[in-house]
Amino acid sequence: MNKIKVRFAPSPTGPLHIGGARSALFNYLSARHNRGELVLRSEDTDLERSRREYEEEIIESLRWLGIDWDEGLEVGGENGPYRQTERLNLYNEYTARLLESDQAYYCFCSEEELEEERRQAMARGQMPGYSGKCRYLTAEEVKARLAQGQKPAIRFKVPSNRVYVVDDLVRGRVNFDSNNIGDFIIVKSDGIPTYNFAVVIDDVLMGISHVIRAEEHLSNTPRQLMIYDALNLKRPEFAHISLILGDDRQKMSKRHGATSLVQYREMGYLPEALFNFLALLGWSPEGEEQILSPDEIISAFTLERVAKNPAVFDLDKLNWINQQYIKQKDHEELKTLIMPYLQESPYAEDVARLDKVQLDLLVEVLRDRIICLNDVGKELAEFFALPEYDAGAMEILQADGTEPVLEAFINGLPDYKEAAEIQQFIKSITKSLKLKPKNVFMPLRCALSGKSHGPDLPYLIFIWGREESLSRVRQVLEMIK
Repeated sequence: MNKIKVRFAPSPTGPLHIGGARSALFNYLSARHNRGELVLRSEDTDLERSRREYEEEIIESLRWLGIDWDEGLEVGGENGPYRQTERLNLYNEYTARLLESDQAYYCFCSEEELEEERRQAMARGQMPGYSGKCRYLTAEEVKARLAQGQKPAIRFKVPSNRVYVVDDLVRGRVNFDSNNIGDFIIVKSDGIPTYNFAVVIDDVLMGISHVIRAEEHLSNTPRQLMIYDALNLKRPEFAHISLILGDDRQKMSKRHGATSLVQYREMGYLPEALFNFLALLGWSPEGEEQILSPDEIISAFTLERVAKNPAVFDLDKLNWINQQYIKQKDHEELKTLIMPYLQESPYAEDVARLDKVQLDLLVEVLRDRIICLNDVGKELAEFFALPEYDAGAMEILQADGTEPVLEAFINGLPDYKEAAEIQQFIKSITKSLKLKPKNVFMPLRCALSGKSHGPDLPYLIFIWGREESLSRVRQVLEMIK
């Protein structure tokens, strides 16, 4: 078996979409599983929309996700350059071959003429398509128009009465009737090749053995097969992976929330969690395990287990996976990840006053409470915002038996060294006052935080410090008296 070589070739017209990230990941997994190679190149022939900064952002997003490549942008290789706009001379060679073999022709039709053709076809109830009138221009007519300075496009002559077959590695056998495909443009009038032409030349010259891409490209495949055949080039294997749908079963779009990888990064999702989640969008391992390391996913990944059906982007599942990865972090790594969010929060000054032991405890409390790293800011309000007593808290504070609990806390809170001492002290109040634990813990929680639920009470007290905790309880005791 020849070495597997795949590619990811985004258009740098915007940030890396979640669907593009999944396509890149499946190519990466296929290459690594088969000990093959991955190429990264840039399809930047959309001159109006392509931007180098988008290309740089895509590269950064891929590296952040944990995807590397063996050849292409920033890495180099023997098949460069890796931007299509830098490969125009290569495309020109193959364009000349198609023109010389009479498998392509110059088209001088203007946009207005083509639009009128489309309008008339639709008025007749026909599928719009190019009539092919420039196909029958004589050599003299072509020469004369070129001499006049007209800038033609170049169209491919689609063979009649041919069936093009794709034995897709995901979707199975798919047939295309050439009679349903009109002569299509391979080079625009400005000399820039179209996607369906350039991608064939790039894949051939770079030795791509397998094309793994989104299902929406399946309709492009017969046009590409025609070019392979016309130039006597070897076809690669094709695998078209399913679309990603939102929870309403519609194609992912901005109305479903974040759509680009950089947005998820900014929201505080971990790269390894997104790697894990995206791998499970349309692919499944043999077992039931959902939390898998990159090495485990690479080892198990095969195209045979990629589903034909659309993958549904389940945000709840992503949140769960991200939460599991946060919980698995060792303390120092989690502290490093959380620190920027602590420093950017409205409570940065409060955090800065904590000693190392208090800060370490805060990090551990946050570990069990956050889904994404940017949840840190809102969670800090539980610790550092001045209490606002909700109706439930006031009802508890005004109940009989609350005052003795608060007084016992004020009079007996020890000069503790760790949170466990606070836990034992509160338990001692239940014994001395002969109360049920909830009749001690709930009034204290409400007095300290203004709420009837939240982080473990000993943790709150330890992080606030003894004086702040006593001050809060004293104020509440005066209020209810």
